[in-house]
Amino acid sequence: MIIPISEPLKTVVDFIHPILMLLTLILALYAGYIGWQYRRIRSTEGEEKKALISKRYNVLHHQLGSVFLVLMAAGAIGGIAATYNANGKLFVGAHLIAGLSLVFLAALSAALAPLLQQGKDWARSIHIAVNTILVGVFAWQTLTGFQIVQRLLAQLAKAA
Repeated sequence: MIIPISEPLKTVVDFIHPILMLLTLILALYAGYIGWQYRRIRSTEGEEKKALISKRYNVLHHQLGSVFLVLMAAGAIGGIAATYNANGKLFVGAHLIAGLSLVFLAALSAALAPLLQQGKDWARSIHIAVNTILVGVFAWQTLTGFQIVQRLLAQLAKAA
């Protein structure tokens, strides 16, 4: 079912997804930085270690990861819904496949959290590897998304 949307609102809806996903990519990079800071605790000693622990990077990293997972799922659902509502169909291509892959990778990463809390080093290595792949796929998806945004902007320019 396609829901009719007024033209001004349709323009806003078309650009909510790309803006949300760009902010989500920035959040992913920041969460990675915070995770790296938390990981530094393992290799430091003395006052530096106490200072790192006092910043509670573990709690912040976990919270950012939770927000990231929600935004990733919401972004994927919102992008699919907006595309279907605007076109009456989905376009199966690199952008859609990458987006669905990102939701899976984010869920996989989050599913490792209980094992990380138990101190399993193998889970930590997988978590880091999955998130590194996730950021790479996310960067690629961002490029394919910019191509879509350029097409939307061209359509807006023609309509004006």
